[in-house]
Amino acid sequence: MTPRMTTSFHPYLDRLAGITRQQFVRSTSLGLGAAALNSLLNSSATADQTLVDPFAPRRSHFPARVKNVILLSMSGGPSHLDLFDYKPELLRRNGEECPQSLMEGKPFAFTGSTARLLGTPQRFQQFGESGAWMSAAIPHLSTIADELTFIKSLYTEQFNHGPAELLLYTGIPRTAGRPSLGSWITYGLGSENRNLPGFIVFVSGGSLPSGGKAGWGSGFLPSVYQGVQCRTSGDPVLYLTNPEGMDRELRRVSLNAINDLNRLQASELGDPETLTRIAQYEMAFRMQVEVPELMDLKSEPAHILADYGAEPGGASFANNCLLARRLVEKGVRLVQLFDWGWDFHGTNPNEDLRDAFAKRCALMDRPVTALIKDLKQRGLLDETLIVWMGEFGRTPFREGRTAAGAVLGRDHHPFSNTMFMVGGGMRPGMTYGVTDELGFNVVENPVHVHDVQATILHQLGLDHTRLTYRFQGRDFRLTDVQGKLVQSILS
Repeated sequence: MTPRMTTSFHPYLDRLAGITRQQFVRSTSLGLGAAALNSLLNSSATADQTLVDPFAPRRSHFPARVKNVILLSMSGGPSHLDLFDYKPELLRRNGEECPQSLMEGKPFAFTGSTARLLGTPQRFQQFGESGAWMSAAIPHLSTIADELTFIKSLYTEQFNHGPAELLLYTGIPRTAGRPSLGSWITYGLGSENRNLPGFIVFVSGGSLPSGGKAGWGSGFLPSVYQGVQCRTSGDPVLYLTNPEGMDRELRRVSLNAINDLNRLQASELGDPETLTRIAQYEMAFRMQVEVPELMDLKSEPAHILADYGAEPGGASFANNCLLARRLVEKGVRLVQLFDWGWDFHGTNPNEDLRDAFAKRCALMDRPVTALIKDLKQRGLLDETLIVWMGEFGRTPFREGRTAAGAVLGRDHHPFSNTMFMVGGGMRPGMTYGVTDELGFNVVENPVHVHDVQATILHQLGLDHTRLTYRFQGRDFRLTDVQGKLVQSILS
């Protein structure tokens, strides 16, 4: 029989996974169910012996190219046609009716069977030795065009925000019960720093992403692997500070008592979440010392704050980019920055693809450029992968509800999109994939979101087909049954 290709790092969980429904029913039918179950759960091990440190670094499948990933999630779907994918033919045919051969049978969120083509209102020119076409809305990123690796042939099947984000970050669009990318990474690799989680999340833009907290949830993996959401003002992590009247010594005594009770419960009931609770309490205790200083940007030089556009005590995407650099310096595996506000339908002046779009880009352009330059100057870019992307692209035509208005906007577009990567293992200055002359469909080297997931895991030394977890009778993985490495973009 072919052995299943799986990666498992927790013998206690393996033993639990071996207790199948059939075994349980068979044992119960003999009148020995309770004894058999207790034996399977506790054979040759106590809770203390089976508690494998979930945060300890673990060996990858093969040598990793990078140690850390910073995932810049532009929530709402930024318009690639107004940033990176310049289409002179679309500009020339601005206002014409979109060809029916392109529209027929295609699902769009707010557009019917007819639409008017919309050329970009942004100015484009080529930059760097690579000659990358980039919009005037991103003047800072344009200065480092030769550092970036573009994928201009990204596509998905989902045309609404929630399902598209779930597919991108958890591998499936239909439920919030699957582990997120960051949870898979920390499950596979652990953390480099025992005082910090392996997966930390920041949210900016005034709203959670449409996919909700499932974008950093652990799904059916032990909850210790879920992302920890941090804030840039107030307590970095809710409830991390000791309550009034409790000092650190009393906190230690209290935790010791709680952990003793949890170990007793684990030895009797065998619930892996009890062990997770112990590990999380201990991590929180260590974080009380590490996190407050790490999250305080006042120690950063004035010129670094200016480069990012960051302000100590503020809550902004710029602050989050600077904190991402500080976290990867400390060994955090994945830092994910969700930035809401990229859904430019054109339903009001704040969603206009001219000045309003340029203002939104300005909030992202400077800090992302500063982050890339900062990591490179510190010698960290070779071991860090930065990924910039949204959940889908935008249509090459005007959004249906606003087709006759003065405000310019685009609808959701799953059929083509542009993203970029930069850092360790990438081929800088490269553009991969091509869309048609109107930017509607991919015509060369299509890349599915599962391919992106597989490539990110590969750079961390993880084979997406082997990083699996047995749940409800079968092995699951982030890329489901799809995904292939985008080998051409790797150096």
